[in-house]
Amino acid sequence: MRSPIARSSPQSIADYREAARRALPKMVFDFFDGGGGSESTLTHNREAFDAKRLIGSAPVDVSVRSQEQTLFGKTHSMPLIIGPTGLASAAWPKGDVALARAAGRASIPFVMSTAGTCTQQEVARAGGGTRWMQLYLFKNRDFSARLVDKAEALGFEAIEVTVDNAVAGKRLRDARNGFSLPLRWTPAKIADLVRHPAWALRMARSGGPRLEVMASELGLEANDTIAEVMDSQLDPSVNWTDIARLRDRWKKPLIVKGVLDPRQVEKAIAIGVDGLVISNHGGRQLDGAVATIDVLPEFVTAAKGRLTLLLDSGIRTGSDIARALALGADAVQIGRATLYALATGGEDAVFHALGLLRHELDIVQAMVGAARIEDFHPGMIHTPMASPPDFPLPVAIAG
Repeated sequence: MRSPIARSSPQSIADYREAARRALPKMVFDFFDGGGGSESTLTHNREAFDAKRLIGSAPVDVSVRSQEQTLFGKTHSMPLIIGPTGLASAAWPKGDVALARAAGRASIPFVMSTAGTCTQQEVARAGGGTRWMQLYLFKNRDFSARLVDKAEALGFEAIEVTVDNAVAGKRLRDARNGFSLPLRWTPAKIADLVRHPAWALRMARSGGPRLEVMASELGLEANDTIAEVMDSQLDPSVNWTDIARLRDRWKKPLIVKGVLDPRQVEKAIAIGVDGLVISNHGGRQLDGAVATIDVLPEFVTAAKGRLTLLLDSGIRTGSDIARALALGADAVQIGRATLYALATGGEDAVFHALGLLRHELDIVQAMVGAARIEDFHPGMIHTPMASPPDFPLPVAIAG
């Protein structure tokens, strides 16, 4: 993959995050960057990845390497998916379309969010890539059903239903910043806006972000935080019976996103779910949740190859992707990583960021001896030996 982005551009997702921090008003950056509650889950996601150390396996013949991976019968260029992210157009005008087009150029799937800021039709027309649709089962089930039917009519290839949202997480950054739809401007926010003229000009020209998928029927003109708006629509009664009804309605691949308990695997298999996304919502929902990379091996053991296992929450590098693959994930989803890039340069920057991840993963493949994606295995992750028992050493007795 080649991108028109200059060599002076960010050279890692961490670089893109810093560039996004500079490019966006504080309340917008915090909406994308923040987590739930004390943000302990957000922090722990990264700590858990960093704790998994890769084992180099030289010398191995890795002169020919491939990242191709087949998901639900379709082969993609790498085991990476741009996952669903709400309010993408707050980062860049027509943000969902830009993400979809970049994913299409990279030959990987893009998952459109129900909280998308473009219409389903616009995303369906955006290039020739693979399109999946993320779904919330709202209190208004007829609305959710219409989204499913429209996704079918527009050629979306999978439904990814999010279940870790019985209520909205407590987003302290959003509450403190007064982040709302429509955007409200106080003197302090206007001063911040002046410091970000390029973003302000883009938003003025585009008309600002609007939750297009939801707005037409649910009405989102209240001066509430985004979390409060979602909380008014989310249904805490959703359970596996609702997923079974969705399975009956949707005949293409059905993926359940937001599971952390491996005991849910058998329930998913029983109703014919095709895949799971092991996810803690990027640390935005349950404060103090387990990291997904830590519970992944338990899902692999429970699934026994009967489900496609995807993983998100905390992935920032090609090494992170490799660690998830080694521990049994079929592919990973990213969210913030591509939002950071989107905020700095739209479609081209997202495509460039995907190229960085591809290159980083390729380096890991060469170093650990994984010429193909199927060559990754748990033995590539170092597991420290248990500490020896803390017994007192025997005392020598003079004879």
